[in-house]
Amino acid sequence: MIGTSNVQETPKPPELIKTSIMPPTNVQLVQEVTWPPPPPQVIVSQVEIERPTLMLREMYFLQPVDHFTFTSNNRTFLQRYLFTDQFGDSGNGPIFFYTGNEGDIWNFANNSGFIIEQAAEQNALVVFAEHRYYGKSLPFGTKSFEKSNIVFLSVEQALADFVVLLTKLKTVLDAEDSPVIAFGGSYGGMLSAYMRMKYPNIVLGALASSAPIFSTAGIGSSAQFFRDVTKEFERCNSDCPQQIREAFQALEALGQQEEWNEITNKMHLCEAVMSLKDIERLYGWARNGFTVIAMYNYPYQMNTPRSLPENPVNIVCRIIELIPDPIEALRAGLEIYYNISGDLRCFDIYTQFMPCADPTGCALGSEGQAWDFQACTEINLLYESNGLTDMFPAMPFTETMREEYCHRKWGVRPSQDWLKLQYWGNDLTTASNIIFSNGILDPWANGGVLKNVSSSVIALIIDGAAHHLDLRGSHPRDPAAVTLARKVESLIIKTWVKKHQLYITHVYSKRVIT
Repeated sequence: MIGTSNVQETPKPPELIKTSIMPPTNVQLVQEVTWPPPPPQVIVSQVEIERPTLMLREMYFLQPVDHFTFTSNNRTFLQRYLFTDQFGDSGNGPIFFYTGNEGDIWNFANNSGFIIEQAAEQNALVVFAEHRYYGKSLPFGTKSFEKSNIVFLSVEQALADFVVLLTKLKTVLDAEDSPVIAFGGSYGGMLSAYMRMKYPNIVLGALASSAPIFSTAGIGSSAQFFRDVTKEFERCNSDCPQQIREAFQALEALGQQEEWNEITNKMHLCEAVMSLKDIERLYGWARNGFTVIAMYNYPYQMNTPRSLPENPVNIVCRIIELIPDPIEALRAGLEIYYNISGDLRCFDIYTQFMPCADPTGCALGSEGQAWDFQACTEINLLYESNGLTDMFPAMPFTETMREEYCHRKWGVRPSQDWLKLQYWGNDLTTASNIIFSNGILDPWANGGVLKNVSSSVIALIIDGAAHHLDLRGSHPRDPAAVTLARKVESLIIKTWVKKHQLYITHVYSKRVIT
């Protein structure tokens, strides 16, 4: 709770925090439970949520706002996490720990079926931990995104949340000897790798799916991302990127002629464009739509977090090919992302898209604000489109532009080299027990690890896979390469776990007094 002085009142740990929670999509609210009996600092809600074959309990843990201060007035907040023990129990069985990223933790739990499948197979406890400043894990409630309060949002603070939660859970569950495997996708995949790198005493191994750890550390080309989005459309139809490029050129020509009404009508915009600045906003809105379509180019329909049809890139390219007017074709292609239900009569480019420090796109609302701040501090996303190596209008985004924006918006200046220094840059030779998986269809792939670093830092390149498809649950339409990749990931994780368990058995046998 937030008082008028912005100081959070500390909850009393032993008390139950009662919540009224609407279940996520495809889940049902079931009987009220309290589990386990809440020890100091573990605060449990009275809600249990059911998915088919899965029971996840929504729980809360008291965390310090700042892990790196020693002052006595350090504030606290409630970090949300999801837990199930239906597949495993305490002892030395594994704990599968999802490192939450930039969103509501239920979204990730509902789209990470591979973890659940492996937990059932390997008798693992499962934890999905929410990232601070996302979902319900807000250190200052609704005031969390004020400039003076958002300063505690960082990779380091989030990792500290995870490791403190893990350590407490292992004690509460009598699972001190249980090996922990971290899982994550995209930014969450980066965090799972960082957990193994920074806290190898806590985390035995990590599966980092679609984790662009190089590009976000400022390593690589600024043209890479939108070039690879374009390649995704080119794979479907070699003419498709040029048709999209020509549509943007037609928009630009109308803008230069100040044909605002024609642009507004052909693009079905809710508000009339009236300046080249509006056209630039329209470009960003359109580029963002095509980017998401490329990232989630799955072979089956996706319903969460946003509905998309199967093979959406193919559908977009077919639509654009069939409609003779290039601008109307562009708009119709973007309907796949912005209006798949057909309910919208017009597009509001000022509410459907928000420019931010991440040119690949920020979410809307508070999640977008949090990610914008992270892209203004540690996460380097200096991607730009140029209209030559990609199909989009030239939209530069330089370090100077980023600095000016971030200082104006948040009063901060980016630390361009911090991730490179803190998390080893492109030299991972001393790392161990990390799987870096990337799909060939994923525009983020070339920002990540694509070659084996050692016998225990493995790169899996998955044919026919888009953004962290391997983390999703098994599906009849999965490409064969995805199914094989999951089998390889499972085998590697089992090997890590078994080796650890043998070591623990050996240690305890040495302690026996004869």
